[in-house]
Amino acid sequence: MTVEHHHSSNLHSSEPHSTAAQSTAAHSTDHALNHVIIEFYEKLSSWEHAIVRDKGFSLSQVHTIELLGVHGAMRMKELADKIGVTTGTLTVQIDKMVEAQWVVRLPHETDRRSILVELTDKGQALFLEHDALHLQLTTDLTAKMSSEERIVLLNLLSRMNNEF
Repeated sequence: MTVEHHHSSNLHSSEPHSTAAQSTAAHSTDHALNHVIIEFYEKLSSWEHAIVRDKGFSLSQVHTIELLGVHGAMRMKELADKIGVTTGTLTVQIDKMVEAQWVVRLPHETDRRSILVELTDKGQALFLEHDALHLQLTTDLTAKMSSEERIVLLNLLSRMNNEF
């Protein structure tokens, strides 16, 4: 539905309280929310780049370590889908991560065609260190929020994540 179509459908709505002013306010809120989400993403991305810059690994490798740390061993295809890359691209990355001793490849127990990727002890330590930095950032960013606001934020972000 385009914005124009959205506006015209609201203007002709059968709801008694629907007005052009409400439609304009919703449009304005959508734009403001869009910009705030983008700004937050850019700031978080910049923070993430600063954290990994001198650690000897790439941002995509850190995201792989985060996914494996949170979800445990994963099939290559599943991991590639979660990261948003092809299995070919992931294979090159995993080769480097195996060489760095952050992950190992294991045969799948029931599917001989599948390979699992799992963190090594060194990879797990890296995950825990990076996760602690994320937790500190989250704590710092939400320090001035009440516990109720933090719960609302958690619920709203969870709902947004579910839309992907």
